[in-house]
Amino acid sequence: MTTFPGIKYRFHVAHALHHRTDDAGGAACHNRFIMTTSQETLSRAWEVLQDAYQAQMEGDYERAIELYQSSLDLCPTAEAHTFLGWTYHFQGKLDEAIAECKRAIEIDPEFGNPYNDIGAYLIELNKYDQAIPWLERAVEAARYEPRHFPHYNLGRAYLGKEMYGKAIECFQQSLSIEPRYALAREALDSLRKMVN
Repeated sequence: MTTFPGIKYRFHVAHALHHRTDDAGGAACHNRFIMTTSQETLSRAWEVLQDAYQAQMEGDYERAIELYQSSLDLCPTAEAHTFLGWTYHFQGKLDEAIAECKRAIEIDPEFGNPYNDIGAYLIELNKYDQAIPWLERAVEAARYEPRHFPHYNLGRAYLGKEMYGKAIECFQQSLSIEPRYALAREALDSLRKMVN
């Protein structure tokens, strides 16, 4: 299975979700759907989302999908759509994964994960030109903690297009944000050996 940037971040998100429901200034409040949702319903939606994430991490994708959809039924969130897309990705259903990410963006255009994920899915489909604008939007997203991921994925897209100078720049940018990011380090080292 392809290593997919975002696992560490998603783990952090899954454990932090229950704190977000009490944060009146948090990203959850940017959702137009959430504005009319009761605190109790929203809390339950986040709980179900955490259960879905746990099922996903255990490899029980069918159960994860069922739980993500239950969370969405309670309260549509950008996170639930993005994570549902990630589960579809693990099943090899990239079109469905992309569709879920687009739904996430409709709910919260400032949430960076779905832009990055769409870009990564398009790279898997060898659609490098289509991936780049999505990844550039991820870099600019207001609400996106692990900014090294879209830079790394931009490097992968440029590598696929054989634009080695741009790929090196992107891998370097990823490492300037997160110096311990092993995938970017390995990609940069491999690419430097290839071009020298």
